[in-house]
Amino acid sequence: MSVSPGVKKHRGFREIIGQKADETFTRLTAGIPWREFRKMLRGDPPTRPNPRLKPHSESFWFHIKPTYYHESVTKFAHTFRLGLLSTYLFFIEVVTGLLLMVWYAPTPERAYLDMIRLLSNVPMGQFIRDFHRLAAEAMVIIVVLHMFRTYLTGSYKKPRQFTWLTGVVLLAATLFLSFSGYLLPWDQLAFWAVTIGTSMAEASPTPPGTGFIGEALFGQADWFGQFVNMILRGSPDIGANGLLRFYLLHIFFLPLIVIFFFFMHYYKVVHFGISLPANEEEVGQDTANRVPASKRRYYLMDVAIDEIALLSFVTFIMVVAVAFFYDAKLEHLANPLKTPLHTTAPWYFYWLQGLLKIGDKVFWGLVVPTLFVILITIVPYIDYNPSRRARDRRLALVAGFLVASALIVLSYMGLPLYAVQSPPAEEVVQEFMPEEGVGPIRELDWAEVEIGIYCTDTFVGSAPLSEFEHVILDFKKRIETEPGLPDGVGCITVEAAQPQLKSIVFDIKWTDIDGAPAHFQKRFYWHEESIYWEEFNF
Repeated sequence: MSVSPGVKKHRGFREIIGQKADETFTRLTAGIPWREFRKMLRGDPPTRPNPRLKPHSESFWFHIKPTYYHESVTKFAHTFRLGLLSTYLFFIEVVTGLLLMVWYAPTPERAYLDMIRLLSNVPMGQFIRDFHRLAAEAMVIIVVLHMFRTYLTGSYKKPRQFTWLTGVVLLAATLFLSFSGYLLPWDQLAFWAVTIGTSMAEASPTPPGTGFIGEALFGQADWFGQFVNMILRGSPDIGANGLLRFYLLHIFFLPLIVIFFFFMHYYKVVHFGISLPANEEEVGQDTANRVPASKRRYYLMDVAIDEIALLSFVTFIMVVAVAFFYDAKLEHLANPLKTPLHTTAPWYFYWLQGLLKIGDKVFWGLVVPTLFVILITIVPYIDYNPSRRARDRRLALVAGFLVASALIVLSYMGLPLYAVQSPPAEEVVQEFMPEEGVGPIRELDWAEVEIGIYCTDTFVGSAPLSEFEHVILDFKKRIETEPGLPDGVGCITVEAAQPQLKSIVFDIKWTDIDGAPAHFQKRFYWHEESIYWEEFNF
């Protein structure tokens, strides 16, 4: 039977459901129908007109992403996706940080106990904390590498000077974001690392001509350093006020700065485009935004799949590292009256600590770092060379590698043992039973460390040697080869102090340079679960 003109054909139920489902899918994908999405997954070219561009104008998540890139800038070796990685790591920090905030209160009475509770009683608590810490340290490394890559390729040159400037702010914010989080566990590492870092503020010189202000307000002309220190700590020493200040910096003020400057930085990157490889442009030209149709690589799905694959791989590596290798250890409760041996600032500030070992604290600790920050900030404005090609930028590249080498050398100088030597006997004991951390003895099973007195001048051991006896032999060799311990003899005394509690005493005797006998003794109390306090006897 034929349908006469003007009579509307009725659609079947399946056809109506299919159409509604496709309309719903199109709305969810901000303009991409299901058939087009299948073509994207298969890697087929887009339909004309290209519906894959619509999400960039309709979707909240995609409107900040370019619709296409120049194929040269999507090659992994060009940027190594370092900007993407730094953004992703910050996202991880936000998510894991919000989870940690649920179990944490920023007070000296609660902070350390909350960390113990988080690590022992909260499901996945230690994993979340380790993941947060690993992502923070990885973010510092990635942001530094991103900035160094930008410098090496000359991508800071016109018209991207302001983009570089926002990058410097993001680098500084990243460093201080990680530093502010150092104090929050309220253990010895956190307390003394931050104490060292903030103590540099006390060396800040008073601006010329402002001594009368200090006399009027603070009763002393040299007031500026104490004023800055008070702002950071909230009191002359780190305490409840300092912990609260660092907590607010870490969860509120610094993340806001990072978010604000990130969007400013990213807007400039999208606006000017990612700089092309230098050999693909004429000297002094910038054609990143003029992408020929034949050179375009669309974000959906080509670039998106590359980014998803990279971030998935990075996430997998981090999860494996946290599960099997990485451990953000919690040390003893913060004790303002006891400075741990070889206390240092966080590793990314080792170069500052190395500068302090050179000379005057004001000049090397404040003036030189300030000049360095100013120098890297104004690099785009003092480099008038229009070329980004390596052969035309030999002086800039040599200067960049010299600065990088200097930072590495200074970081080495900032290591705890460089140019800082405690008495030899104390160093020996620190190697075998460190105040913080594990050490050779603590690595043993608690039951293997048997009750007894073990002296290096009489110890022989029985075959086969136990793990503890191997440690005693290493202790003996260490004392005999230490030049600062002539005629040295060491004893390790293990006693049962209480059930599940052993007292371990290190006793070292040697002949002083004057020929007089010298003696050093240090006692630890080792519970079956952990070393929870120690006592010094000299």
